[in-house]
Amino acid sequence: MRLDGRRKSNNISDRRGVSGRTIGLGGGIVGIIVAGLITLLSGGDIGDVLGTVMNQAQQGQTSYASDYTPDAEDERLADLTSKVLAGTEDVWTAEFRRQGWGEYRCPKLVMFTGAVQSGCGNASSQMGPFYCSADETVYIDLDFFKQMQSTIGASGDFAYAYVIAHEVGHHVQHLLGTLDKAHNAMARMSERDANRMSVRLELQADYYAGVWAHLDNEMFGSIEPGDVENAISAASKIGDDYLQKKASGREIPDSFNHGRSSQRVAWLSKGLRTGDPLQGDTFSPSYNDL
Repeated sequence: MRLDGRRKSNNISDRRGVSGRTIGLGGGIVGIIVAGLITLLSGGDIGDVLGTVMNQAQQGQTSYASDYTPDAEDERLADLTSKVLAGTEDVWTAEFRRQGWGEYRCPKLVMFTGAVQSGCGNASSQMGPFYCSADETVYIDLDFFKQMQSTIGASGDFAYAYVIAHEVGHHVQHLLGTLDKAHNAMARMSERDANRMSVRLELQADYYAGVWAHLDNEMFGSIEPGDVENAISAASKIGDDYLQKKASGREIPDSFNHGRSSQRVAWLSKGLRTGDPLQGDTFSPSYNDL
């Protein structure tokens, strides 16, 4: 991914090495957490979906103190994260104006290590990157990128950019009212139906990530040979079916909350191809047609 000469975002808060807290979460939270590996690699959105649950889950807290010292790769990933976030700001600011959606309110992004306190409660890095609508902030432990490579073989700067853009996609959903509407509906649903609503949210966030990549490339010529393939490979390896089979050798479709690998690839690819946020309706089709 070509990022030379690109500006850095002013909306970054670097909390790496700052003490945080971890929390113990129980089961049965609309099926969002299936297993440790799935939680780690499904990536984001958990903090936002769990919202008030996390604020109530104060039992079993343990303090966390880090002796973190960033190495050269950590600093490179921090630089990449800041430039990609700036790219999402430029793209979505222009697109909101073009679509007549009003002014785009840029999200914050917090880089942390181990654990962090967010507007949605305390969270561990084991949850993966997540977006919290309560404080309109994306949270990410940059070690997640290294774990993508070492655990599932997904790597490349454009693949990492996809992860960030996916979380920003949830911010776009929040600004458009989609996120709150879906979460309000989920609160009244069975666990199975709430999981299906979550899948619709996640696939739309994948689509928005693809839209961002298309428009960012139009603005800055950022996509290089192999980039799209890396992002598609990453999407294929963070589908619920892939991760469940990797963790336990079988899949449990009713517990899916991010979508199958084929679905994630399809919606990311569609966004990359069209660059049009208006073609990302994941809520009207029947669930089996997603």
